[in-house]
Amino acid sequence: MYHNRPHVEDLRAMKKRGEKISMLFVTTPEEAAAANAAGIHMLSIEGKFFDAEMREAAGDCFVQVGLPYGGWGRFEGRPIATGEDYLRAAFHYAGIGGDAYYCSASYDIQKLLCDNHLPVVGHIGLIPSYITWTGWRAVGKTADEALALWKHTQMLEKIGVFGAELEVVPDRVAKYLTENSSLLMLGMGAGKHADAQYLFTEDVCGYGKNHKPRHGKVYRNFAPELERLQNERIAAFKDFKADVDNGGYPEACHSVAIKDDQFDAFLEQAKNDA
Repeated sequence: MYHNRPHVEDLRAMKKRGEKISMLFVTTPEEAAAANAAGIHMLSIEGKFFDAEMREAAGDCFVQVGLPYGGWGRFEGRPIATGEDYLRAAFHYAGIGGDAYYCSASYDIQKLLCDNHLPVVGHIGLIPSYITWTGWRAVGKTADEALALWKHTQMLEKIGVFGAELEVVPDRVAKYLTENSSLLMLGMGAGKHADAQYLFTEDVCGYGKNHKPRHGKVYRNFAPELERLQNERIAAFKDFKADVDNGGYPEACHSVAIKDDQFDAFLEQAKNDA
Protein backbone atom coordinates (compact mmCIF):
# COMPACT_ATOMS: atom_id res chain seq x y z
CA MET A 1 0.00 0.00 0.00
CA TYR A 2 2.86 2.36 0.78
CA HIS A 3 5.00 3.30 -2.21
CA ASN A 4 6.65 6.23 -3.96
CA ARG A 5 4.59 6.24 -7.15
CA PRO A 6 1.81 8.81 -7.64
CA HIS A 7 -1.70 8.40 -6.29
CA VAL A 8 -4.84 9.65 -8.04
CA GLU A 9 -4.76 12.78 -5.87
CA ASP A 10 -1.22 13.51 -7.06
CA LEU A 11 -2.30 13.30 -10.70
CA ARG A 12 -5.29 15.53 -10.00
CA ALA A 13 -2.95 18.05 -8.38
CA MET A 14 -0.78 17.98 -11.50
CA LYS A 15 -3.87 18.76 -13.60
CA LYS A 16 -4.75 21.71 -11.38
CA ARG A 17 -1.20 23.06 -11.64
CA GLY A 18 -1.23 22.65 -15.42
CA GLU A 19 1.67 20.19 -15.38
CA LYS A 20 1.94 17.90 -18.38
CA ILE A 21 1.75 14.17 -17.80
CA SER A 22 3.51 11.57 -19.95
CA MET A 23 1.95 8.16 -20.55
CA LEU A 24 2.94 5.04 -22.49
CA PHE A 25 1.30 1.74 -23.39
CA VAL A 26 3.74 -1.10 -22.65
CA THR A 27 3.57 -4.87 -23.00
CA THR A 28 6.87 -6.21 -21.60
CA PRO A 29 8.88 -5.81 -18.38
CA GLU A 30 11.73 -4.36 -20.46
CA GLU A 31 9.46 -1.62 -21.82
CA ALA A 32 8.05 -0.93 -18.34
CA ALA A 33 11.53 -0.72 -16.81
CA ALA A 34 12.69 1.65 -19.55
CA ALA A 35 9.66 3.88 -18.95
CA ASN A 36 10.41 3.97 -15.24
CA ALA A 37 14.07 4.81 -15.87
CA ALA A 38 12.99 7.61 -18.22
CA GLY A 39 10.68 9.13 -15.61
CA ILE A 40 7.39 8.47 -17.46
CA HIS A 41 4.48 9.31 -15.16
CA MET A 42 1.86 6.77 -16.21
CA LEU A 43 1.75 3.38 -17.91
CA SER A 44 -1.15 1.58 -19.51
CA ILE A 45 -0.82 -2.21 -19.30
CA GLU A 46 -3.44 -4.67 -20.48
CA GLY A 47 -4.51 -7.12 -17.82
CA LYS A 48 -3.16 -10.08 -19.81
CA PHE A 49 0.34 -8.57 -19.52
CA PHE A 50 0.10 -7.35 -15.91
CA ASP A 51 1.69 -9.51 -13.22
CA ALA A 52 4.09 -9.12 -10.30
CA GLU A 53 7.09 -8.93 -12.65
CA MET A 54 5.50 -6.09 -14.62
CA ARG A 55 4.59 -4.22 -11.44
CA GLU A 56 8.16 -4.46 -10.19
CA ALA A 57 9.56 -3.37 -13.56
CA ALA A 58 7.20 -0.36 -13.65
CA GLY A 59 8.81 1.00 -10.48
CA ASP A 60 7.47 4.44 -9.62
CA CYS A 61 5.17 4.67 -12.63
CA PHE A 62 1.43 4.91 -11.99
CA VAL A 63 -0.06 1.84 -13.71
CA GLN A 64 -3.47 1.82 -15.36
CA VAL A 65 -4.50 -1.81 -15.87
CA GLY A 66 -6.75 -2.47 -18.85
CA LEU A 67 -9.65 -4.76 -17.93
CA PRO A 68 -10.60 -7.23 -20.69
CA TYR A 69 -13.71 -6.25 -22.63
CA GLY A 70 -16.34 -8.88 -23.37
CA GLY A 71 -15.12 -11.53 -25.80
CA TRP A 72 -12.00 -9.50 -26.60
CA GLY A 73 -10.21 -10.77 -23.53
CA ARG A 74 -10.45 -13.35 -20.79
CA PHE A 75 -9.98 -13.42 -17.05
CA GLU A 76 -9.50 -16.68 -15.19
CA GLY A 77 -10.08 -18.57 -18.44
CA ARG A 78 -13.48 -17.16 -19.35
CA PRO A 79 -14.91 -14.09 -21.09
CA ILE A 80 -15.47 -11.07 -18.86
CA ALA A 81 -19.06 -9.86 -19.14
CA THR A 82 -20.91 -9.16 -15.90
CA GLY A 83 -20.29 -6.51 -13.28
CA GLU A 84 -19.13 -9.23 -10.92
CA ASP A 85 -16.59 -10.39 -13.51
CA TYR A 86 -15.19 -6.87 -13.82
CA LEU A 87 -15.10 -6.40 -10.06
CA ARG A 88 -13.28 -9.70 -9.52
CA ALA A 89 -10.72 -8.83 -12.20
CA ALA A 90 -10.13 -5.32 -10.84
CA PHE A 91 -9.57 -6.54 -7.29
CA HIS A 92 -7.23 -9.24 -8.60
CA TYR A 93 -5.08 -6.64 -10.35
CA ALA A 94 -5.31 -4.35 -7.31
CA GLY A 95 -3.73 -7.13 -5.28
CA ILE A 96 -0.78 -7.18 -7.67
CA GLY A 97 -0.33 -3.42 -7.44
CA GLY A 98 -2.50 -1.82 -10.10
CA ASP A 99 -3.18 1.87 -9.48
CA ALA A 100 -6.26 2.35 -11.69
CA TYR A 101 -8.44 0.29 -14.00
CA TYR A 102 -9.41 1.10 -17.57
CA CYS A 103 -12.99 0.06 -18.28
CA SER A 104 -14.99 0.78 -21.43
CA ALA A 105 -18.02 -1.27 -20.41
CA SER A 106 -21.47 0.15 -19.67
CA TYR A 107 -22.10 2.98 -17.22
CA ASP A 108 -23.57 0.62 -14.64
CA ILE A 109 -20.46 -1.56 -14.63
CA GLN A 110 -18.17 1.46 -14.42
CA LYS A 111 -20.27 2.80 -11.55
CA LEU A 112 -20.08 -0.56 -9.77
CA LEU A 113 -16.28 -0.34 -9.84
CA CYS A 114 -16.35 3.28 -8.64
CA ASP A 115 -18.82 2.43 -5.85
CA ASN A 116 -16.27 -0.11 -4.63
CA HIS A 117 -13.66 2.65 -4.35
CA LEU A 118 -11.63 1.50 -7.35
CA PRO A 119 -10.03 4.28 -9.48
CA VAL A 120 -11.61 3.94 -12.92
CA VAL A 121 -10.48 5.34 -16.27
CA GLY A 122 -13.17 5.55 -18.95
CA HIS A 123 -12.91 6.38 -22.65
CA ILE A 124 -14.13 9.33 -24.74
CA GLY A 125 -13.99 9.73 -28.52
CA LEU A 126 -12.72 6.90 -30.70
CA ILE A 127 -13.33 3.82 -28.53
CA PRO A 128 -11.86 0.66 -30.15
CA SER A 129 -14.31 -1.68 -28.43
CA TYR A 130 -17.23 0.27 -29.95
CA ILE A 131 -15.63 0.62 -33.38
CA THR A 132 -18.41 -1.16 -35.27
CA TRP A 133 -20.69 1.82 -34.50
CA THR A 134 -18.27 4.57 -35.56
CA GLY A 135 -15.60 3.14 -37.83
CA TRP A 136 -11.95 4.14 -37.53
CA ARG A 137 -12.26 7.91 -37.62
CA ALA A 138 -12.04 11.04 -35.52
CA VAL A 139 -15.06 11.62 -33.31
CA GLY A 140 -16.43 15.07 -32.49
CA LYS A 141 -15.95 16.93 -35.76
CA THR A 142 -19.60 18.00 -35.87
CA ALA A 143 -21.48 20.04 -33.28
CA ASP A 144 -23.79 17.14 -32.47
CA GLU A 145 -20.92 14.71 -31.98
CA ALA A 146 -18.95 17.20 -29.89
CA LEU A 147 -22.02 17.71 -27.69
CA ALA A 148 -22.38 13.94 -27.30
CA LEU A 149 -18.75 13.78 -26.12
CA TRP A 150 -19.46 16.52 -23.57
CA LYS A 151 -22.53 14.67 -22.27
CA HIS A 152 -20.52 11.46 -22.05
CA THR A 153 -17.85 13.32 -20.09
CA GLN A 154 -20.48 14.63 -17.66
CA MET A 155 -21.89 11.14 -17.18
CA LEU A 156 -18.45 9.70 -16.42
CA GLU A 157 -17.96 12.43 -13.82
CA LYS A 158 -21.37 11.72 -12.29
CA ILE A 159 -20.72 8.01 -11.77
CA GLY A 160 -17.31 8.64 -10.19
CA VAL A 161 -14.79 7.93 -12.93
CA PHE A 162 -11.59 9.93 -12.28
CA GLY A 163 -10.02 9.92 -15.75
CA ALA A 164 -10.64 9.08 -19.39
CA GLU A 165 -8.67 8.19 -22.47
CA LEU A 166 -9.46 11.02 -24.89
CA GLU A 167 -8.80 9.51 -28.30
CA VAL A 168 -8.78 11.15 -31.75
CA VAL A 169 -10.91 14.14 -30.82
CA PRO A 170 -10.53 17.62 -32.42
CA ASP A 171 -8.08 19.72 -30.43
CA ARG A 172 -10.49 22.54 -29.63
CA VAL A 173 -13.12 20.10 -28.43
CA ALA A 174 -10.48 18.33 -26.34
CA LYS A 175 -9.45 21.68 -24.84
CA TYR A 176 -13.06 22.42 -23.82
CA LEU A 177 -13.53 18.97 -22.27
CA THR A 178 -10.21 19.15 -20.42
CA GLU A 179 -10.75 22.64 -19.03
CA ASN A 180 -14.38 22.14 -18.04
CA SER A 181 -14.15 18.71 -16.46
CA SER A 182 -12.49 17.34 -13.34
CA LEU A 183 -11.59 14.19 -15.29
CA LEU A 184 -7.92 13.60 -15.96
CA MET A 185 -7.89 13.62 -19.76
CA LEU A 186 -5.38 11.15 -21.20
CA GLY A 187 -4.96 12.45 -24.72
CA MET A 188 -4.17 10.22 -27.67
CA GLY A 189 -4.48 12.21 -30.86
CA ALA A 190 -6.45 14.89 -28.99
CA GLY A 191 -4.04 17.82 -29.31
CA LYS A 192 -1.82 19.59 -26.82
CA HIS A 193 -4.47 20.66 -24.33
CA ALA A 194 -5.17 17.23 -22.81
CA ASP A 195 -3.79 16.65 -19.31
CA ALA A 196 -1.62 13.75 -20.44
CA GLN A 197 0.01 12.80 -23.73
CA TYR A 198 -0.38 9.08 -24.32
CA LEU A 199 1.41 6.98 -26.97
CA PHE A 200 2.06 3.32 -27.63
CA THR A 201 5.64 2.13 -27.19
CA GLU A 202 5.54 0.51 -30.62
CA ASP A 203 4.99 3.95 -32.16
CA VAL A 204 7.60 5.72 -30.03
CA CYS A 205 10.19 3.07 -30.88
CA GLY A 206 9.18 2.54 -34.49
CA TYR A 207 8.49 -1.17 -34.43
CA GLY A 208 4.73 -1.17 -34.83
CA LYS A 209 3.41 -3.39 -37.63
CA ASN A 210 -0.12 -1.99 -37.57
CA HIS A 211 -1.32 1.20 -39.25
CA LYS A 212 0.64 4.16 -37.94
CA PRO A 213 -1.81 6.66 -36.40
CA ARG A 214 -1.62 10.33 -37.32
CA HIS A 215 -0.71 11.23 -33.74
CA GLY A 216 2.09 8.65 -33.59
CA LYS A 217 5.67 9.92 -33.46
CA VAL A 218 8.82 7.83 -33.84
CA TYR A 219 11.61 8.89 -31.49
CA ARG A 220 13.90 5.92 -32.20
CA ASN A 221 13.50 3.48 -35.09
CA PHE A 222 14.02 -0.02 -33.71
CA ALA A 223 12.54 -1.72 -36.79
CA PRO A 224 15.80 -2.34 -38.75
CA GLU A 225 17.60 -3.67 -35.68
CA LEU A 226 14.68 -5.90 -34.72
CA GLU A 227 14.54 -7.24 -38.29
CA ARG A 228 18.29 -7.90 -38.18
CA LEU A 229 17.94 -9.73 -34.86
CA GLN A 230 15.05 -11.82 -36.20
CA ASN A 231 17.10 -12.81 -39.26
CA GLU A 232 20.01 -13.73 -37.00
CA ARG A 233 17.61 -15.75 -34.79
CA ILE A 234 16.35 -17.67 -37.82
CA ALA A 235 19.92 -18.29 -38.98
CA ALA A 236 20.89 -19.59 -35.55
CA PHE A 237 17.90 -21.94 -35.49
CA LYS A 238 18.78 -23.23 -38.96
CA ASP A 239 22.39 -23.87 -37.90
CA PHE A 240 21.13 -25.72 -34.81
CA LYS A 241 18.82 -27.91 -36.89
CA ALA A 242 21.59 -28.70 -39.37
CA ASP A 243 23.91 -29.59 -36.50
CA VAL A 244 21.30 -31.98 -35.06
CA ASP A 245 20.64 -33.50 -38.49
CA ASN A 246 24.31 -34.23 -39.20
CA GLY A 247 25.23 -35.33 -35.68
CA GLY A 248 27.36 -32.30 -34.91
CA TYR A 249 25.38 -31.58 -31.76
CA PRO A 250 25.77 -32.51 -28.99
CA GLU A 251 29.54 -32.83 -28.67
CA ALA A 252 31.38 -34.42 -25.77
CA CYS A 253 31.66 -31.05 -24.02
CA HIS A 254 27.85 -30.80 -23.96
CA SER A 255 27.39 -34.15 -22.20
CA VAL A 256 27.79 -35.38 -18.63
CA ALA A 257 30.58 -37.95 -18.12
CA ILE A 258 30.65 -40.95 -15.78
CA LYS A 259 33.90 -42.58 -14.65
CA ASP A 260 34.70 -45.96 -16.20
CA ASP A 261 34.69 -47.86 -12.88
CA GLN A 262 31.31 -46.43 -11.94
CA PHE A 263 29.83 -47.27 -15.32
CA ASP A 264 31.24 -50.79 -15.21
CA ALA A 265 29.77 -51.23 -11.73
CA PHE A 266 26.40 -50.00 -12.99
CA LEU A 267 26.44 -52.46 -15.90
CA GLU A 268 27.31 -55.33 -13.58
CA GLN A 269 24.45 -54.48 -11.17
CA ALA A 270 22.04 -53.95 -14.05
CA LYS A 271 22.85 -57.42 -15.45
CA ASN A 272 22.35 -59.00 -12.02
CA ASP A 273 18.94 -57.27 -11.67
CA ALA A 274 17.79 -58.34 -15.15
